[in-house]
This record gives sequence, C-alpha cells and structure tokens, in this order.
Amino acid sequence: MGDDTELTRWVVHGERLVYDNRWIRLGLADVEIPGGERFEHHVVHLDRAAIAVVLDKQDRVLLMWRHRFVFDRWGWELPGGLVEAGEDPMLTALREVEEETGYRPESLEHLVSYQPMAGMVDSEHSLFVGRGAELVGRPEGEVEADRIEWVPMAEIPGMVARGDIWTSGTLVGLLQAQVWLNGRGRG
Repeated sequence: MGDDTELTRWVVHGERLVYDNRWIRLGLADVEIPGGERFEHHVVHLDRAAIAVVLDKQDRVLLMWRHRFVFDRWGWELPGGLVEAGEDPMLTALREVEEETGYRPESLEHLVSYQPMAGMVDSEHSLFVGRGAELVGRPEGEVEADRIEWVPMAEIPGMVARGDIWTSGTLVGLLQAQVWLNGRGRG
C-alpha cells in the first residue's frame, strides 16, 4: 500500500462545543477537505466503553438478553459499560461483568480497541476476553437484563443470522473471541 494520507486528510481548524452533559458532548468542527472546501461537521464525543467476553471451559459465553428502548428491540449482549474518569478499561470490564451479571471473571486480557462509528462519533470501545467466572451474587443496581445465560459459541452464528445479536460491541467482541479461541484461548 502506498502512502496517500495527504491526498485524503481532512484538516481540522477548530471545534466549538454545541451541547455538553455527563453523557454526550456535541461539537461542530471547522474542517477543510482535500480540494479546499471548508465547512462545519458535527462531532459526537462519548465516554470510552469497556466490554467483556467471558467464556467457560465448555466454550460458552456469558450473555445478557436486553431491551434497547431507542430501537424498541431485544437482543443478546455482552456485559460492559462506560469507563469512569481515570479508570483502567480492564477494571471497568471486570466491574461491569460483576454488576450486570453477578459473575466475577477470573481474569481478562485485552482483545482489541475500536471506534464503532468513526465518521462522526468518538467513543473508543475496548474489548476484553477471559476464561472462567465465579457466581458471587445477584446483579446490582438497575435491572440490566431480563435473562443472563451461558450460550455455546457454536450457537452464535445462528443467533446473529436471526438478528438476536445486533449491537456493535457484541458482534465485534464475539468475532474477536472466536479468533482468540482458535488461537491461544483453547487451553
């Protein structure tokens, strides 16, 4: 691959804040695209998120059946949540698994970090994977899920095809976990 980054690089001349609260910051970036055209482009800034793929020795994954009101849709999701200021994303993932499911992972390791909608949203997602978890209690706080189940990884492709798994973090996490399992995660 050639280095053509200068041919397609957008230049950002600044950004002004339009809206700001605990959950979302909306800005208008003053950008210039190749060829010289200059305009304002919306940019959404969200906190980072950490998501965990917890597997047991039988290659089952810990999933939660959740309703998402924005879409009025149900689906299976991996546990995860927002990274608090100054918090290590791995600690976020460990904390969220326990809070949302009642299970405490034995350990986690970093799989991948990605941006789910890079065209206008800044919200880094860090994915972690680990084997084994101990049931230490009931999920805490607000109800996060209707059901919490250990689902065989072999069933995941069918669940995706039926639309039972449809959120980006869960899709990317399960795909990366399968790669991990096919590599060094079998032990």
